[in-house]
Amino acid sequence: MSTSFLPRRTVLQGALVAAVTAFNPVSRSWASEMQSGSIPLPTLDGQLLLDDATRTQAADDYGHIIRRKPWAVLVPGSVQDIVKMVRFARANCLRIAGARGVGDDDESHSTLGQAQVAAGIVIDMSGLSRIRSIGATSAWVDAGVRWIQLLTATVPQGKSPPTLTDYLELSIGGTLSVGGIGGQAFRSGLQVDNVLELEVVTGRGELVCCSPLLNPTLFNAVRGGLGQFGIIVGARVRLVSVPSQARTFTATYTSLPAFLADQKKLDDDGRFDYVEGSVVTAADGTRTFQLEAVKYFAPASPPNNAALLAGLAFVPGSARTADSSYLDFVNRLAPLVAFLKAQGLWGLPHPWINMFVPQACAAEFVRFVLDNTPPAEIGQDPVLLYAFRPPKITAPFVRVPEGSHAFLFALLRTANPGTPQNVAALMAKNQLFLDRLKQLGGKAYPVSQGPRTPAEWREHFGVRWPEFASLKRVFDPDNVLTPGQGIFP
Repeated sequence: MSTSFLPRRTVLQGALVAAVTAFNPVSRSWASEMQSGSIPLPTLDGQLLLDDATRTQAADDYGHIIRRKPWAVLVPGSVQDIVKMVRFARANCLRIAGARGVGDDDESHSTLGQAQVAAGIVIDMSGLSRIRSIGATSAWVDAGVRWIQLLTATVPQGKSPPTLTDYLELSIGGTLSVGGIGGQAFRSGLQVDNVLELEVVTGRGELVCCSPLLNPTLFNAVRGGLGQFGIIVGARVRLVSVPSQARTFTATYTSLPAFLADQKKLDDDGRFDYVEGSVVTAADGTRTFQLEAVKYFAPASPPNNAALLAGLAFVPGSARTADSSYLDFVNRLAPLVAFLKAQGLWGLPHPWINMFVPQACAAEFVRFVLDNTPPAEIGQDPVLLYAFRPPKITAPFVRVPEGSHAFLFALLRTANPGTPQNVAALMAKNQLFLDRLKQLGGKAYPVSQGPRTPAEWREHFGVRWPEFASLKRVFDPDNVLTPGQGIFP
């Protein structure tokens, strides 16, 4: 099966494009005609957009905190456009931020300019958004395809990627560049652990196919490699069979140790297909912990509720169930996102922090964070807390704590009011938590606030840093790609 999707900017391109034919490396400017010292622009199937509105949009992301304005935005009409522009950038000392969707729905939901570039070129990967084929065990997709697009095509065939992020309006190439965690990760690993093959444009401007058997060094570098070695332009994503229905169980805990212990138990015995948890703050400021566990099923074989809940230490009488279709369950955030956008909250700053916490100190660290986070500072914003298994993670540059189990702990705060002072205060609090986390052997998940200087990145990668730096020299020797994280000066 092959399905195509119309790139979301197609109807705008005719109005936005400037007739650019050359670049002047001395004045660092684009020109509509050849001038002395100018270098001709490669012939493109897509378009290079230079208008102020497009570049301003590309200077933002979901965080609305850091803004870096590029000189141009490439909407590729083909993979070869990306090859040509990477080579052009390399030859002319330009930087490229690749594999992002321009605007609020940045491919990794990044919040601190990770996919931005000042005075360089941003690639809007929504220009490559074709589902190439769907087979029995995998789907070939362009990197700009969003997970919800793929699911809309595969679920009617009884197929789905094994692991999904909670928010599905993210590009496949973008999440494969960072990791991609969700409530199925305890069973199947991250999204980067479920990709079978990749097409990558390296920082040398070479189009390379890679897999565990073909060019495995590049394959392992690019998965979760933060865009430092190449731009993912295509991916073969693993598919598994899924039933049509999902039963969601929720239950309340007042004991943090019991909550964490039950999540570990559910990860180990595998009775559920999806396990997540959260911290809930009531109107009076009291906090409880909510388990969210899901069992997929066919209508003819409904789950045994009593068996699934047996032996768990939640507050008696607090368990609830709700049935839905599989697709409605995995896309459950869509109505909430629509509400947040309608209320204007989507456009406020989001000083998020996502942390991977070692199991041994999880209760201690969570208490430390909550004790230093007044209820008013969280309000009704999500606070995720759920277990996963680090041994399931195969991508070497996705850094997680050692041990059989760890916890994702995420404060997904909205700064309201969105003043610079409030944002700065919340980010300072985040840094306090990150500093404590490092002392305990934890790691930041760098889709949000995390390492910001080369020294901090060296500490983040730890024993993997020499390999990371060496592969950067191999695949992006002129440091063309993805400067937004500040890994390489």
